[in-house]
Amino acid sequence: MVVGTFDGVHLGHRALVSRAAELAKTHEEPCVIVTFDRHPRALLDPENCPPALGTLEQNVIALRQAGASVCLIQPFTKEFAQRSAESFLEDLLKRGLMASRIVVGHDFAFGRGREGTPEWLESRIETHVLEPVMIGEVRISSTEIRRRIMDGEVGRVPELLGRPFALAGVVVPGQKLGRTLGFPTINLARSSQTVVPADGVYAGRAHTPTGSFGAAISVGMRPTVAGTDRTIEAFLLEYPGDSLYGAPVQLEFHEWIRPELAFQSLTELTDHMALDVQRCREILSNSV
Repeated sequence: MVVGTFDGVHLGHRALVSRAAELAKTHEEPCVIVTFDRHPRALLDPENCPPALGTLEQNVIALRQAGASVCLIQPFTKEFAQRSAESFLEDLLKRGLMASRIVVGHDFAFGRGREGTPEWLESRIETHVLEPVMIGEVRISSTEIRRRIMDGEVGRVPELLGRPFALAGVVVPGQKLGRTLGFPTINLARSSQTVVPADGVYAGRAHTPTGSFGAAISVGMRPTVAGTDRTIEAFLLEYPGDSLYGAPVQLEFHEWIRPELAFQSLTELTDHMALDVQRCREILSNSV
């Protein structure tokens, strides 16, 4: 069994799940993951809660892919936050879920006042503690992955996350300006709790209900047309043109192309969009 927030389910988290899955197989037991419906800071310290690397649905899918048999989603409420480590371990994990062993990271802690440390656990249940997972001299962490995304360094994310960063959301109507310029785009509405890459243009992929397509993705305020809200738009390469309004879509960010720019005219904007699309094609064809 593994307990944690699993923000993004990066390679460090996957190492924990993999170790738990190995133990579960040896003892002919299911590999159970206990996680939460939100980051604990969203309740305990909302002003300093970091933006999430993925939605709960994305995290659960990634946990299952990593080897989890069962994912228990625990609502993180005020009442739950006041629960002691002893109560959490004895009532929920041992009696409720029949836990006989637990796998945790070296900096793991749970329960009121974070009293349930690895050392505390080792005296109460069979405990397997994993050391930090490193890539060179960089420790894999949600914090470092988040920094890279927010700095636009999306090309350096897969080495820590294990896959490209992807924003999940729903397609909503926009101003339809791209259609008049010859580059119709989809507009993504996403959770305000998730992290967004730095403003700019990116090469990536769009996973839609009708298939996956290369994409030129734009993040920003659209200064050329006096935009007032930050938007996330994508021009899908080779897309057949069916409407996606209301459809769930995930946008993968593979490589940063350029920062957001303010152009002097729509003609200049269109010319640069054509260059962006061509650059995306080159990047995506080389990544296959």
